[in-house]
Amino acid sequence: MRLRILGAAAGGGYPQWNCGCAVCRAARDGSAQTLTQSSIAVRGDSDERWVLVNASPDLRAQLASLPFDRGDALRGSPVAAIVLTDAEIDHTAGLLLLRESSEPLHVWSTEDVRVALTDHYPVLRMLERYCGVVWHELMPGVATSIDGTSISVEPFVTGGDAPLYMGPDAADGPEAIGLTIRDAGAADAGPARSLCYAPAIADAGDAALLDRLRASDCVLADGTFWTSDELVSLGLTRRDSFAMGHAPLTGSQGTLDTLADLPAARRILVHINNSNPILLAHSDERSVVEARGVEIGHDGLEVEL
Repeated sequence: MRLRILGAAAGGGYPQWNCGCAVCRAARDGSAQTLTQSSIAVRGDSDERWVLVNASPDLRAQLASLPFDRGDALRGSPVAAIVLTDAEIDHTAGLLLLRESSEPLHVWSTEDVRVALTDHYPVLRMLERYCGVVWHELMPGVATSIDGTSISVEPFVTGGDAPLYMGPDAADGPEAIGLTIRDAGAADAGPARSLCYAPAIADAGDAALLDRLRASDCVLADGTFWTSDELVSLGLTRRDSFAMGHAPLTGSQGTLDTLADLPAARRILVHINNSNPILLAHSDERSVVEARGVEIGHDGLEVEL
């Protein structure tokens, strides 16, 4: 199985267009690597096309860099299917950029995400008037084969609140999910190696989540914030990271210690917010992360499993 990180930044990308924090200034002056918004692509060893996991607003540029042999065809898509881990704008706005598809888009999500993207932020309804959509349900704890590929995904709930566009009364809105991803087509070569993708982790101490992480050969995990009050301390918001559905890397409920202790050969941070100092190559925070054997994800990073 081949994994490619299309975008390693959180919503807004890095640098964020309207942000003047020290971390964003470093990206603008060329002393830090810029990043597009959160998305990955996976492909089985026998597959020609990719399974896209989340569709960011930067999708057009991300797909341009994705290896795919179009041959002499007038139309061809490197994307066989799209799997959504939540209904947030930064993970779904890119669906609209696929409207020119010559075939209906195959979209996989939980039922709650389908409702959000039909009744509240009607991306799926809009796409029906363009290329069409074939929706498939994902259910937590149930391994599901992605049609037309050798990829299998098993969702698990990672918590978090509903998207802000659903309003203040959306307490029962969709929670984020993570995915255990395998190449079912490689089973003849022995047990399928697994990738755990969790771009939003609300509770690093959740026992079921820890079991998933420990059983994975490669982990891509939530690296959104360094501290829980990162944005609050900058005067940018009143909500801390936990209120946004992201446990920070540090602190008594942080994720870094957990990730550092995992047996997985690769532990990679993704969905990194533009304010997080780990984005600075020579920062103390980045040195701490790398000293623990955890990698800082970046656009274009590939892993073979």
